[in-house]
Amino acid sequence: MYEGPVQDLIDELGRLPGVGPKSAQRIAFHLLATEPADIERLQNALQKVKEGVVFCDVCGNVSAETTCRICRDPKRDLALVCVVEEPKDVQAIERTREFKGRYHVLGGALDPLSGVGPDQLRIRQLLNRIGTATNGIDISEVIIATDPNTEGEATATYLVRMLRDFPGLTVTRLASGLPMGGDLEFADELTLGRALSGRRSM
Repeated sequence: MYEGPVQDLIDELGRLPGVGPKSAQRIAFHLLATEPADIERLQNALQKVKEGVVFCDVCGNVSAETTCRICRDPKRDLALVCVVEEPKDVQAIERTREFKGRYHVLGGALDPLSGVGPDQLRIRQLLNRIGTATNGIDISEVIIATDPNTEGEATATYLVRMLRDFPGLTVTRLASGLPMGGDLEFADELTLGRALSGRRSM
């Protein structure tokens, strides 16, 4: 539609997740009108993402150092590990302020159609963590917090199969059900069924 660098920028922005053609066009023209100093700050931030971000050696979360702040925190419960798909999921759980353990980031979910198998995920590292005590403390519970979709469920099922032979290890899955403020009549059958099967006493 446009010529030269503007169209190239729109094309590259349109490849980002959640950015459609119209959004890409708006961002491109916003950047055209932006001061050079602001563009330079954006360029520097993009460069640092590739050069300055490392992944935690312990959990696989994004970090500024070889061990992330959560794994370095001595107040965290070493016996409790929450398994998530991506680093963004760590932040989602942290916002609840309910979880006091540590994390393990898989780096995705099983998706054979896209060529993502167990070897492409950090499953072996998880098994090694469970089999090794940290500061004399063994992991006693693994919470599987993969997404409630086809890939996430397949990953959770695979992990349960891999973890069930560890003696004394409890494996749990995040409950799923009705959102707060929702109406029963608008809930789909799968969500409502899970809410029923995951009900708790009051």
